[in-house]
Amino acid sequence: MRRYARTVVAFALATSVVTGTAGWVSGDAQQALTGPPPGTASWRADRALGAELPDPERAAPAEVAAFFDGLSARERQLLLLRHPSVVGNLDGAPLELRYRANSLAAADDPRYRSLAAPGRRILAFDPRGRGQVAEVFGNLRSAHRVSVVVPGSDNDAGTFDRVSDVYGTPAGMAKSLYTQAGPSTAVIAWTGYTTPVGIGVDAATGRLAEAGAGRLTRFAEGLTADGLPEPVVFCHSYGSVVCGLAAHRLPATDLVVLGSPGMRADDVDALRTRATVWAAKDPTDWIDDVPSVRFAGLGHGTDPTDPTFGARRIPSDDARGHTGYFAPGTDSLRAFAAIARGTSVGGAAR
Repeated sequence: MRRYARTVVAFALATSVVTGTAGWVSGDAQQALTGPPPGTASWRADRALGAELPDPERAAPAEVAAFFDGLSARERQLLLLRHPSVVGNLDGAPLELRYRANSLAAADDPRYRSLAAPGRRILAFDPRGRGQVAEVFGNLRSAHRVSVVVPGSDNDAGTFDRVSDVYGTPAGMAKSLYTQAGPSTAVIAWTGYTTPVGIGVDAATGRLAEAGAGRLTRFAEGLTADGLPEPVVFCHSYGSVVCGLAAHRLPATDLVVLGSPGMRADDVDALRTRATVWAAKDPTDWIDDVPSVRFAGLGHGTDPTDPTFGARRIPSDDARGHTGYFAPGTDSLRAFAAIARGTSVGGAAR
């Protein structure tokens, strides 16, 4: 009888995540964008170099990196001009080549020409669906430490660098972190998966996060295959669900979750990661009203800031709301920057 009662309570709490009784609102169901980059069919058929090109869907990033290492500058440029959408999104390809390819692709799309503006370093760009984009702040090639920011709901190519709620945007979070962490670092704003719209069933389940976890893992593997250091990964809101599902295979030195509804794990050990795990939640964040349950596919489990979870706690009392963690002058941003640089936080070494 007691087991039945606990099940009923868990179901009621999980249902509240969807219906809004915990402060959540409805959202539109999204179809996850998966598979290889646009233009892959043409790439696969290309024999301009006299042989098959590495398959964007099946070749590991390390194999892609080895392929480009064996090409001349002329051959690289030929592939860039013939297949900018593939080269620009091909994890393991040289980042300088990806920048040029994505500038070409964005310039040809009236919706996203601002991404091709001089000085922008766009490491990934896919205009399909709501659009996906990754932008670099700082110099990846010379950086001693690299960070990746993974955002949550309502983020896509159209909202990537919106002017409202700046520190809730992928670009705003990444730029603020880079400014605070300093020029020895580089920060990537990665909107490389289909995020939930609103906070409804998509946000309460792991379906979109599972698709995103594979894409995030491959993206990070592409960085290391190109000779860059393993990144620190900052995971905001639903992005922490993505990071939780990716954790066991994600090459990362640290996982930093903020405003998290849960990571689909009961504790740090369940993540099966060698990365140091950090967690932040400010007292005014509405995410605290979301039940920390996981039942029948709904909810994301234990709050990472709960002491029983085992993450290192990051000070964030002066952050405000769900999107205030990267605001200048906050303790949370200072702590994030210390982690990004690989130094200590609150007396604790990373």
